[in-house]
Amino acid sequence: MPDSETPPDGGWLLIVYRIPSEPTRLRAAVWRRLKSLGAIYLQNSAAALPASPAAERALRKLRSEIIDMSGTAALLSCTVLAGESEIRAAFQAARDDEYEEIVDKCRDFLAEVEKEYADNHFSFAELEENEVDLVKLRNWLQRVRERDAFGAAGLQDAVSSLAECEEKLEAYAARVYAEEAEAR
Repeated sequence: MPDSETPPDGGWLLIVYRIPSEPTRLRAAVWRRLKSLGAIYLQNSAAALPASPAAERALRKLRSEIIDMSGTAALLSCTVLAGESEIRAAFQAARDDEYEEIVDKCRDFLAEVEKEYADNHFSFAELEENEVDLVKLRNWLQRVRERDAFGAAGLQDAVSSLAECEEKLEAYAARVYAEEAEAR
C-alpha cells in the first residue's frame, strides 16, 4: 500500500555516509535504522528511499546522528538516470522479504495456538500472551505497509496470514472463556 506522503515518481533520497570503524556498534545502529526505514543499499554506505516528507525527515535526523558519531554523511535528492527499474525491483524485493517474514511468523503463531489446544492450555494467561504476540504481528505488518511505497506483491499473503491468525485466536479465546466458565 503506497505511503500517502510518497508522490508517484517523486524521485529518491540517497544517503551516503562514512562512520569510523570502531566501535562497530555505530555501524550496526545505522544499518538497523536504515533497515527499519525500508531503505535499500545501492552499495556500501549508500542507501536509497523513495522520496517523501517523512523519509526526508528520518534521513535528515539519521544524518545528524552520523555526524554526532564523528562520521560524515550527505543526503541527496535525486532522480535515476539509468537503472530505475532495478532500484524499484530491489526495493520491492526487500518489502516482499519482509512480508514473507511476517507470513512465517504467522505460521509460528498458528502452530503455537495449535500447541495450546494439544496441551489443553486454556487459561487467560495463555490467551493474553497470544494476544500480545498478535498485536506485535499487526504492528509489524503496519510498519512494512507504511514503507511499501510501490505496493509489493507479498502484501496480500501477509494480510491473509494475519487474518487467519486473528480468526484462530478468536476461536481460542472462545474456548478459554468456555473452559473458565465450566471451572466455576
